Amino acid sequence: KLVKGMGGAMDLVAGARRVIIAMEHTGRNGEPKIRTRCRLPLTGARVVHTIITELAVLQVTPQGLWLRELSPGVSFASLQNQTEARILPPE
Repeated sequence: KLVKGMGGAMDLVAGARRVIIAMEHTGRNGEPKIRTRCRLPLTGARVVHTIITELAVLQVTPQGLWLRELSPGVSFASLQNQTEARILPPE
């Protein structure tokens, strides 16, 4: 169910120096939540710096999503299979 309006999210991202998102990696049906392109109205464009899920920590950079940390027992291939956007391996 979509909720109309932005609520306080716009206020949170407008002046923040760093935006860290904590979320579940997939939806109830197993579909990826981390997409190549957002399918909903944006609260703020290009404001997220880090995404933390139960599977991994990803840093958002101009080059793409960089893997910073994998949860124990999660392989890189498994993570990529559950993510629509391409993930770059750790440096």
